[in-house]
Amino acid sequence: MDLQSGRPFWPIKNGPLGHYFPLDQDVDCEVAIVGAGITGALVAYYLTKEGIPTVIVDRREVGTGSTSATTGLLQYEVDTPLFELIGMVGEKKAVRSYHLCLEAIYGIERLVHELGDACDFERKHSLYLASCSGDVESLQKEYSVRARNGIRLELLGREAIRESFQLDYPAALLSFDAGQIDAYRLTHTLLRAARNSGLQVYDQTEITDHRSGKEGAELITKQRNRIKARRIVFANGYEIPAGLRKDIVQLKSTYALVSAPCERLPAKLTQCLIWETARPYFYMRTTEDARVLIGGADDDFDNPKRRDARAGRKSKKLVKRFETMFPEINLNVAYSWAGTFGETKDGLAYIGETEKCPNSYFALGLRRERHYVQPHSGSDYL
Repeated sequence: MDLQSGRPFWPIKNGPLGHYFPLDQDVDCEVAIVGAGITGALVAYYLTKEGIPTVIVDRREVGTGSTSATTGLLQYEVDTPLFELIGMVGEKKAVRSYHLCLEAIYGIERLVHELGDACDFERKHSLYLASCSGDVESLQKEYSVRARNGIRLELLGREAIRESFQLDYPAALLSFDAGQIDAYRLTHTLLRAARNSGLQVYDQTEITDHRSGKEGAELITKQRNRIKARRIVFANGYEIPAGLRKDIVQLKSTYALVSAPCERLPAKLTQCLIWETARPYFYMRTTEDARVLIGGADDDFDNPKRRDARAGRKSKKLVKRFETMFPEINLNVAYSWAGTFGETKDGLAYIGETEKCPNSYFALGLRRERHYVQPHSGSDYL
C-alpha cells in the first residue's frame, strides 16, 4: 500500500539523514523488527540499549512510510474523549491510557535530550475548540472527568477564548501538557544511536512470509533471505500484519500542508496546538521556522489513486478553514500531501501479543497521523 503521496515536508526539510542497504544474506538475531518508522526505531533503540542483538527491516527507505507524513503533534488526548473511553474499557484502563500518554510526552523530551538532538521538540499547550454550541456539554463532561483524575487543564467560555485567542467559539479545553516534534528526524536519530550499539538496519527489504512458534521465529524476504530470531516485533502500522484480524481498524485518508514561512505569526497560534470537536476535525500547529502546518479533511480510504486525486481540493479546503479563523494571516502553501491512517474502535493503539503467533509482538500505532504517544494493549480484539 502507498501510505503517503505528494510532497511531505519532513524529508525535504531534513535532506538525507542516513543511508542503509537491502538485506542480501541470511542473518540471526535475538529480535527482528518489521517496520523502520518511528515506532520500530523506538523499539530498536531501547532493545539495543539493553544489549539485545536486534535487526530491523523495512520494505521502503527508512522513515518514508507514515512517519514522513505525520504532522508531529504530541498530545495525551486520543480521538476518543476520556468520558467516552471510560464507558468502553472501564475507568481504570481509560484513565491509565490518558496518564501514560501524558507521561510519554515528557518521556520524549527526556529521550531527545539523551540523544543530543532536539529533533525540533517543543512543549506546547493544546486548545480543543467546541465547533458548535451542541458540543459544549460534552466538553464540560470531559473537563470534569480529566480534572477529577489529576490532568491539568482549564474549561474556557466564549469570552475567555475571545480575550486570549481572538477566536469566536462557544467553549474550549486548554490543556497545559502537549508538544510537537519532527518524527522523521527522530526516527533517523534513534536508528543512528542504535547502530552504534549493534543494531543491523536493512531497508528496501520486503518480508513476504514469516513463521513463529514456541522455539522461535523466522522472516523470509522477497529475495528468499532468512532472518532467524527468537522473537519478532511487527511495527508496520497501518499495513496490518498476518495474525491480526483485518476488521480491527478502519482505514482513512487524511490531508496535510505546510505553508511558506509567515511574517509575524501571532503568539496565540505559536503557543498552542489547535484542534476541534467536529469530525472529521481540523488541526494545526506552527514550526520552528515560522510555518503553519495544517491537517484534517479526512474521509474513508478506498484506494491511493482516488485519495491522491482529492488532495488538491482538500488542500484548498484546509486553507479556507484556516483563513476563516485567522483572516489576518496571508497563507501560501509550500508543501502538501495525502496519507492513509487507521482508526480503531476505541481510538487506542495495539501493543502486545496474540496466542495465534507465539513469539510475535505487535506495536501498531493504529491512530491518526497527528501524534503517536498512545500505549495500549489491544488483546481484546486479537
